[in-house]
Amino acid sequence: MAKPEPKRQQKRPTGARLFRFDRSFGARYVAGVDEAGRGSLAGPLVAAGVLLDLERMGRAERRALAWLNDSKQKSREEREELFPRVLRAAACTSVAVRSVHAIDGNGLHVSNLGALADCLRAISREDAVLLVDGFPLPQCELDHTPVVEGDARSAAIAAASVIAKVTRDRYMRRADEIYPGWDFAGNVGYSTPEHREAILANGISPLHRRSFASVAYSQLELAEGAYSEQQAAA
Repeated sequence: MAKPEPKRQQKRPTGARLFRFDRSFGARYVAGVDEAGRGSLAGPLVAAGVLLDLERMGRAERRALAWLNDSKQKSREEREELFPRVLRAAACTSVAVRSVHAIDGNGLHVSNLGALADCLRAISREDAVLLVDGFPLPQCELDHTPVVEGDARSAAIAAASVIAKVTRDRYMRRADEIYPGWDFAGNVGYSTPEHREAILANGISPLHRRSFASVAYSQLELAEGAYSEQQAAA
């Protein structure tokens, strides 16, 4: 059974501060990209991009996004509430997905950079400032600016983080119906104690990233090795 996320209380709205950062570039259009699922044991990596037309956004849009922030700082309910508001306020959005097979084959970092670059290309404009959360994208030909902790500083990046997180979490909760033994509805693929116990009990599912060096996988290998030895000795 899925465990409810703790309610996170912000002392004051953060959206205005994030929009001030984006306006400081002096451009009408600001695009931001971010990803969700980079550190999970199971499930895809999902990147998202959001293009904001700062001149078009009126008081109603700013009010709707007053509590916009890094999606990790929001509860599930708050993210779900922000999701349609971001879609309505954005001039353009994009989503790129990297499957478990792609992550295991190409590596997590390469997959992450590729997904972010795809999202940036999909929403870019010649007159837009392009922002990326955290680090530069060496394989992207577009001129862009990496912003450290950008999902807590830029409205465009924070909006992208909401789209990426909600999209991925919805997928993982649907996947729980197909693979019910690992409580993906509750952990959405991340390494919780309950998830690691489920791996020991049930092994790994097709959604688990085999290329990850996880304590849960090591414990599973030890358990399987001990069982094989017992069978051989019997």
